[in-house]
Amino acid sequence: MKVFKEEQRFRQVWLMVLLGFSLLVPIALITNEYLKENTTLSTNEFAGTIIGIIASVLFIFLFKLTTRIDEKGIHYQFFPFHFSTKTLLWSEIELAEIRTYDPIGEYGGWGLRYSFNKKKGNAVNVSGDIGIQLTLTSGKKLLIGTQKKEAVTSILKTYKLKQS
Repeated sequence: MKVFKEEQRFRQVWLMVLLGFSLLVPIALITNEYLKENTTLSTNEFAGTIIGIIASVLFIFLFKLTTRIDEKGIHYQFFPFHFSTKTLLWSEIELAEIRTYDPIGEYGGWGLRYSFNKKKGNAVNVSGDIGIQLTLTSGKKLLIGTQKKEAVTSILKTYKLKQS
């Protein structure tokens, strides 16, 4: 039994830099207000606000896309949006192929992306531009992002007979 597993998180340098800068402005504004001579901001309010700002930005680092492909089908979970693993059985999958896509142009970015365009379908991705394009027997489409193109290509070939 051949099994593919992949776990992805938001760890792009550009994202970390952007989040770092986005922390600076609100923290500077709150600190400036707190340090004013006639401030109405208590120490507890100041500390709570700073902690809230930092926690809200760091929340994105909890996001995790887990993908598993085995003899039963394709399993995926995008935590914290999916608390349990979603399973697509091979009998539910009409076509599974690897493709290059435009994350911003086709899906509006990365993450859990819902589309009203039936031709594109939905996407679950974290980074990059390679994905497992699934066409389900129901006609729906789903793209699951991957950073392991060769390994996914190999495992899909292994289970190709299950797709027919």
